[in-house]
Amino acid sequence: MKSKIGNLILLLLPVLFLIVLFTQKDKLTNLVSSEMKLQTGTEVKASIQKLVDSLYNYQSNNESYGLTFLEFGAKGCVACRKMEFVLDEVRQTYPAKVKVVFLNILQPQNQDMMKYYGIVAIPTQVLLDENGEEYFRHTGFYSFEDLSKEFEIN
Repeated sequence: MKSKIGNLILLLLPVLFLIVLFTQKDKLTNLVSSEMKLQTGTEVKASIQKLVDSLYNYQSNNESYGLTFLEFGAKGCVACRKMEFVLDEVRQTYPAKVKVVFLNILQPQNQDMMKYYGIVAIPTQVLLDENGEEYFRHTGFYSFEDLSKEFEIN
C-alpha cells in the first residue's frame, strides 16, 4: 500500500511542478529578464542606450514616427514565423506611426540589444514610445488585433 502511495506521489509531483511553472511563467520570465538586465555591464548599457536614443528617440532626432515595435526572435522559431505576418500587417496599417524592427537574436550584432532589454524567451515584443522608452512588453505570439490596441493606448 505504501509503495502505491509513494508511486502516486512521484507521479503527481512532476505534474504539479509543471502546472505551477505554466501558471507562473510570466512572473518567472520577468524575474529572469530583470536579472539579465542587472548583469549587463555598464559599458554595454551606455552603448545600447546611446544607440536606442539615436535610432528610436523621435523627439530628439526629428523623425515622424510615434512608436517603435521591436520584435526579438529567430528565423527557425515557429511562433516567430507566425509573428512575421503580424509585423507585415503593422507595417501596412501604421506606416507613418510605427517603426517596425525585427532583431534576430542569433545574430551577434543583436546580442547586446537582447541583453539590454533582458530578452530571455522568444518571440518577445517590446514597444517604445516617441522618446525611445519602453512602455509595453509581451512574450510569445501576439495577434495584430491585440497589438494594435497597445498602439492606440500610446
